[in-house]
Amino acid sequence: MRDGPARGGRRERSRLPAAQRRERIIAAATALVAERGFWGLSMQDVADDCGLTVPGLLHHVGSKDGLLVAVLEHRDAEDGRSLEAALGVPPEEAGLRELCAALVRRNAAQPEIVRLFAVLAAESLAPDHPAHDYFVARQRTVLDALADAAEGACADPEALARLVMATMDGLQLVWLRDPGTYDLVAMWEEAAAALFGASA
Repeated sequence: MRDGPARGGRRERSRLPAAQRRERIIAAATALVAERGFWGLSMQDVADDCGLTVPGLLHHVGSKDGLLVAVLEHRDAEDGRSLEAALGVPPEEAGLRELCAALVRRNAAQPEIVRLFAVLAAESLAPDHPAHDYFVARQRTVLDALADAAEGACADPEALARLVMATMDGLQLVWLRDPGTYDLVAMWEEAAAALFGASA
């Protein structure tokens, strides 16, 4: 469901401020990548959704790869702000269990964004994918953050971080495949009891 004009129709010519235009481009691209993956993304469709020509779209994002990076970086920034608001402290100051619970609650409220990341994470296993390096670096960053949050709570924070990340990713796939059947937050709470113990 698009809010832009149909392909071949008259494009919107309103002049939006650059920041607002970029937000609209990122929102349109996010929805399309979540639906089709990066390789199925058409710059023409993004342009149509935003009331732009393809050259006008490229003026804002530089390239298809640049658009993908903008989408990923925007999502990371939004997640950071949301987590800090939910936790009441910067995410790096939260305990592991609290951090994970807040992240799962956020993800449960935005299935389209979780789907986007799941699709791109799988696609980017190919070394020539434009987001390959991003996801390699992101995995390392997330594992380090989880291990830091687990410091002092267990004998091997790095091992626990890997288990937590794998569990969260796996539960999200189960949930995304059948969201009407599964409750992501409830599944995580069950997993957290097994991972952290009743009193952790």
